[in-house]
Amino acid sequence: MNRTLSLLGVFAVLLSVLHVAVAHNVRLGAAGRECFFEDLRQSDQMTVTYQVSDQEGQGSSGNLGIDFWVNDPRNAVLKAEKDVSHGEFTFTAQLSGRYIYCFSNEASGFVSREVGFNVHGVVYIDASETQADPLEKEIKSLSTIVDQVKDELQYLLLRERMHRNTAESTNSRVKWWSLFQLGVVAGTGIFQVYYLKRFFEVKSVV
Repeated sequence: MNRTLSLLGVFAVLLSVLHVAVAHNVRLGAAGRECFFEDLRQSDQMTVTYQVSDQEGQGSSGNLGIDFWVNDPRNAVLKAEKDVSHGEFTFTAQLSGRYIYCFSNEASGFVSREVGFNVHGVVYIDASETQADPLEKEIKSLSTIVDQVKDELQYLLLRERMHRNTAESTNSRVKWWSLFQLGVVAGTGIFQVYYLKRFFEVKSVV
């Protein structure tokens, strides 16, 4: 009977924890801005991780900065960063309501950016720590650790994808630049041969 109650308690704890992990990609046009929101309750936890890439190949890896900020339901700024290419922000909701986070490329009037970001966290629903037995507490602790590992892996995969896109874009630009240089060298050689041939050509006088 006690074992059955313990298993039911563990099952209740697992049901009382909602794990959120969502990956998105958004394109910021020149001078563009995109905002998103999450409705949280007090004591909910949320993390936003993001990575910026330049799909147009118009900027270098050191020039991918965007602005990022998070506002609480009272419109107070929880986090504000300027000219960053990647980052992570974790917070615990102090108020119930709508939390807004924005990515802005308004500082750039010419270059578009692509932002890949994850929104993940743990939302607790009426879980009483005082009534939980040690087994339930241990299960909750392990569940949180597993989620942290999963979130970190997702963030690393996101960064790896963005870096791969940047590397492929760079390789493409190097290839076309090399072909252009080859064409210039070939064209210059042909012109020189033609010019020298015409210069030393002996014209017969009739």
